[in-house]
Amino acid sequence: MYITILQSCNIAKHLPAGEKLYVGADFVLKTDSTVTKKEKDRLVSELQTLARPRPNSRIFGFPYKVGFYYFIGEPKKEKGFRAGLRRKFGEAPVLASARGLAANGQLMGNTLENEGYFGTTLQGDFVDVNSYQTKARYTIQVPQRYLIDSVSFIGDSTLVARAMFNTSPQSLLKAGNPFVLDVVKAEKERIGEAIKQRGFFYFLPDYVAVLTDTAVGNHKVRFYLAIKPDIPAAAKVPYYLRNIYIFPNYTLANARNDTNRAVAYQAPIPTAADSGLTNRPGKFYIVDSSRVYNPVLFEDVISLRPGRRYNSRAQDLSLSRLVNLGTFKYIRNRFEPVGRYGRDSALMDLNYYLTPLPKRSVRLELSGNSRSNNLAGTLLTLSYIDRNFLHRAEQLQVNTTAGIDLQVGAAGRGVTNYRYGIDATLSFPRLVSPFKIRYDRRQILPKTNLTVGYEILQRDSLYNLSSARASFGYAFRANSRVEHTILPFNINYVYLYNEQQKYIEGLTDPRTSQAYAKLLQPQLILSSIYTFNYNSDPQSRRRYTNRLTINAEPAGNLAGLLVKADSVGYKNIANVPFAQFFRFDLDTRHYFQLTPKLTWANRFFGGIGIPYGNINEMPFVRQYFVGGANSVRAFRPRAVGPGLYAPAPGTLFQDGGGDIKLEVNTELRAKLTSLIQVAAFVDAGNVWSYSSQSTYGVGSEFTKDFAKQLAIGGGIGLRIDLSYFLIRADLATPFSIPYLPEGERWVLNKINFRSRDWRRNNLVLNIAVGYPF
Repeated sequence: MYITILQSCNIAKHLPAGEKLYVGADFVLKTDSTVTKKEKDRLVSELQTLARPRPNSRIFGFPYKVGFYYFIGEPKKEKGFRAGLRRKFGEAPVLASARGLAANGQLMGNTLENEGYFGTTLQGDFVDVNSYQTKARYTIQVPQRYLIDSVSFIGDSTLVARAMFNTSPQSLLKAGNPFVLDVVKAEKERIGEAIKQRGFFYFLPDYVAVLTDTAVGNHKVRFYLAIKPDIPAAAKVPYYLRNIYIFPNYTLANARNDTNRAVAYQAPIPTAADSGLTNRPGKFYIVDSSRVYNPVLFEDVISLRPGRRYNSRAQDLSLSRLVNLGTFKYIRNRFEPVGRYGRDSALMDLNYYLTPLPKRSVRLELSGNSRSNNLAGTLLTLSYIDRNFLHRAEQLQVNTTAGIDLQVGAAGRGVTNYRYGIDATLSFPRLVSPFKIRYDRRQILPKTNLTVGYEILQRDSLYNLSSARASFGYAFRANSRVEHTILPFNINYVYLYNEQQKYIEGLTDPRTSQAYAKLLQPQLILSSIYTFNYNSDPQSRRRYTNRLTINAEPAGNLAGLLVKADSVGYKNIANVPFAQFFRFDLDTRHYFQLTPKLTWANRFFGGIGIPYGNINEMPFVRQYFVGGANSVRAFRPRAVGPGLYAPAPGTLFQDGGGDIKLEVNTELRAKLTSLIQVAAFVDAGNVWSYSSQSTYGVGSEFTKDFAKQLAIGGGIGLRIDLSYFLIRADLATPFSIPYLPEGERWVLNKINFRSRDWRRNNLVLNIAVGYPF
């Protein structure tokens, strides 16, 4: 109806006389025989991104925003309602321009030349689509591409020339590769950075000269790289650091007093020097009259060393470490040349001016949250932070929490949880260990974390569930993409108390007996956890990005060796059997940006828990679950599995956990506006017991027929992006139901949106915060 109205306004009659609406560009490439089809397609895609201007937005070929623009009409007031409506929903027409055609042609020609297609010719003109619309057509003659014949580094006996020559094995320019100007620029940047890492503080990439020779013949080019002869004298010599001065309490108010080193407190830290400077090693000076920080902190954080050659990478690492301490608000550094050191080098002092954050702070926070079991609610958190607890930038954070979670629309009726908890984390910006642990000191400082916590969950007049936990471990980054977390000691103790009559009755109800029985036995877990996280380059602009998380958790092994079994074969600590298992899972996610507004997101999750010794199945706090807002969305939370297990109708709450999990999700996400997004998705997954001796018995165990037991569903979603968080609503229906008899599990032929009963039993609405993956 809206399109009919907009078309009736007749866009053509509103366009300026002699003008036509621009609807995009086409490309006709006439390539040399050496240019492959794949390369030709890449060039067309690249040229398409260069074409300007961008045409108006369209639906089914119709420029609907232009229609709104003319339909609303010219406003009488610049800031009135009509003007706002026109700006919000309308869009001024993009008109064809001969001047734009010429500018595009020049830009595209230069781009092809910069990629080695020397001698490219291009012609552009307009082709009418209809009476009021036209498109640009570019006909391009693409010659054979130039390749690199050889790369030579030319130098003399000067230190800077020798430093450049020593970087040649890492050159980005390789014989046989195509000529690409961006690679040439990147090579200059690489050489500049490599030379700065060798102490040449004032050296810049522009001081590298790149000469090319295209007269080699056979579409080849030779490169010659050299240091320009007229660079400043200061850029030709390496610099050594004499002293490093650190001002950890620097503010504008105390700047004059703190920079007066004659009266400031100085804490020298002896430092070994390079063999070439043993007569003047230099020192650290901590200018901290109040002695707030232990000077050893800065020996750990500052990667540069007095008496050694300046290194730009070490400087960047030092600044990054200072930022990641979370203790300083502002960080500034200044280098001061202090004369020459010998004939071919110079000396400088380095000053760090650090403005600290308040040592202690208190914060009250009210947040909304959604959980994997479709519980949504609010959480009130009171946090206390001490940012320099033991005077080496250790951070102590204590959180007290209280919250309520509601589950609306679940089977039977809603579930209400009340949560109360307290936890404390002490984080050290270093490795704390009784023995020495080696790590790559060229990376961000590792952290040692000590955490203790206690939480009470009160569930809907049924019971109270208490959880106490403690852990000690390390977190460190191998590089910007890889992070490791190791918890050698992790303790979790969960027990049930204050059981209500309704819960006791549920133990004899076949609809709830399995889920309720799992809570009766206290859970004591003594484990170690290793987590590996990989994220594709965060600075990358590639259309494909990915994430990988791997977790491994062995539990109860050491305790199993030290504790003797009782008369019935169980091993206990304080009369509680401890869990023995090995748990491993993998979560991998892949994102393809098909267009600027269309993303294809995929996730695969696989996990297995192997119980042994004291237990026949995994503790419920370590089991896997399927179903709900962040899982297979066509099924209610935790309503899938294990295996062929079918939840009874009218179950108060579902808790079908398993020891093994497989799940696959795929989702197409489209951004309509900056605020509104839509999605279409398909999910599949299930959980299984490791053996038939589990709570759920025969039919719940993993078999070779696991693929036939996958719960499959799909649907559509609406997302509202509020910048700080995203609200998501997903409506889904089952495609395959694993607990139905074999041969009847696929229910696509039973979909009937007209039936009220079918909608009530098969449409599942999930409301959550954030993306599902």
